[in-house]
Amino acid sequence: MSIKLVASDLDGTIIDRNNNIAPQNFEAIKKVHKKNIDFVVCTGKSYSVSKKICDQFQASFGIFGNGTQIIDLRSGKELLKNVISKQDLLFIITLAKRNKFHVHMYTDTEIISEKLEYMDLRNFILKSQNANEILNFNIVHNILSYVENNNINVFSLVITTEESSLMSFKKILSINRNIDSVFINKRGKFRDNIIGKDYEYLNIAPNNINKNEALKFLTNYLHISQNDIMAVGDNVNDLEMVKNAGIGVAVNESYDDLKNVAKYVTSNKVSDGAFAEAINKFIK
Repeated sequence: MSIKLVASDLDGTIIDRNNNIAPQNFEAIKKVHKKNIDFVVCTGKSYSVSKKICDQFQASFGIFGNGTQIIDLRSGKELLKNVISKQDLLFIITLAKRNKFHVHMYTDTEIISEKLEYMDLRNFILKSQNANEILNFNIVHNILSYVENNNINVFSLVITTEESSLMSFKKILSINRNIDSVFINKRGKFRDNIIGKDYEYLNIAPNNINKNEALKFLTNYLHISQNDIMAVGDNVNDLEMVKNAGIGVAVNESYDDLKNVAKYVTSNKVSDGAFAEAINKFIK
């Protein structure tokens, strides 16, 4: 099997929970480039949040917002863009506020929130450390009113809580067939060390939008097969792309559901260069 494209998640895959990158991971990405293999950043984050790391890795393409946007990073050309409609945003936010859940939204250049908490607080802290100038934080008095009164292109919306389970709320949202949500657990061993909290969240995007579908689009664009892809991840939002890639890899500390579909699970932890281990095993 000839690998023509390596797609990798960022947080929890290349970047560890303390926001560090093992030196051998940088060397592994250099090896990918030397072999003339396209390297694709494949993340739930927006491009504005991810631009600096994409530049560091000299990534060929970026899949952002779990597949809501694809950018050819070599030319800057946007290949695909999907946004949540205003009607659907109002539907989601209304229900979330009734349940007193925290809501924040991602656009091209902004994170919009009523208060910095959870993932948006995490991104604020990381921005202060990395001075990522193109990422702005728009703190609004009432996020529902803000959506009603403005036309904004929202790629994804995140609902977060630390006190109750979101799985029942996920079922309620499923009555709207225009959207889809992915449940992420950040409790216990998956605790967010950047802000020092346990919580869980739903990442909500337009329906049928995910990393795997984005990679299908990209393989068609590049005229290659999914069998030519090596995909590396750690979380449930990586499951389909890892399952369907020619070589699907789960890093050592991945969720069990992902390990169960992966063709290879690394011995090393993320902080010890799990990504590099996978690259060196399959790319000679």
